[in-house]
Amino acid sequence: MSSSMTKTQVYFPKAELATLHKVARKRKQPVAALVREAVRLVWLREPRRGPVALWDGPFGGSATDHDSAFDEV
Repeated sequence: MSSSMTKTQVYFPKAELATLHKVARKRKQPVAALVREAVRLVWLREPRRGPVALWDGPFGGSATDHDSAFDEV
């Protein structure tokens, strides 16, 4: 563990924690590594840039009319 890290506690419902432990064993990683990965992917990710960032919300249409998402801004 890096010396720049700080210990914290997170509370999970028993079922979620049990599932998290199963995933950790399958991936051969500690639970803490999975939690850090999830936090980075969801909360600490870089903002999207370029043409891909034009639409960052749900789309209720079908694959055939996906371009219409950009018609109204």
